[in-house]
Amino acid sequence: MGRLFLITLEGSIYSCKHCKTHLGLSDDIISKAFHCRHGKAYLFEKVVNVTVGEKEERMMITGMHTVVDIFCVGCGSIVGWKYESAHEKQQKYKEGKFILERYALDFVREKCI
Repeated sequence: MGRLFLITLEGSIYSCKHCKTHLGLSDDIISKAFHCRHGKAYLFEKVVNVTVGEKEERMMITGMHTVVDIFCVGCGSIVGWKYESAHEKQQKYKEGKFILERYALDFVREKCI
């Protein structure tokens, strides 16, 4: 395994609660109205410092989706999933977007100078 290069975000950020690796910006949240097996989840336009697992078909409340679990590169904890494809037309907006599970995150507010 090579050297790990992490992206450091500036602003109001969400980080891994286990190792504090930056994962996403508050400004990149599309919706906070999602739920997962552990409670609340947020839909993000983009995230950083994650690796992806294997594609799988997963039945969710809104129908069948092809997803990959996403893992923090800092500690390997599962932090959510990425929507690869949605099988129902009205769910297509999720494709290429990321879910971060709230229980796996810490929130750091932007520092005012």
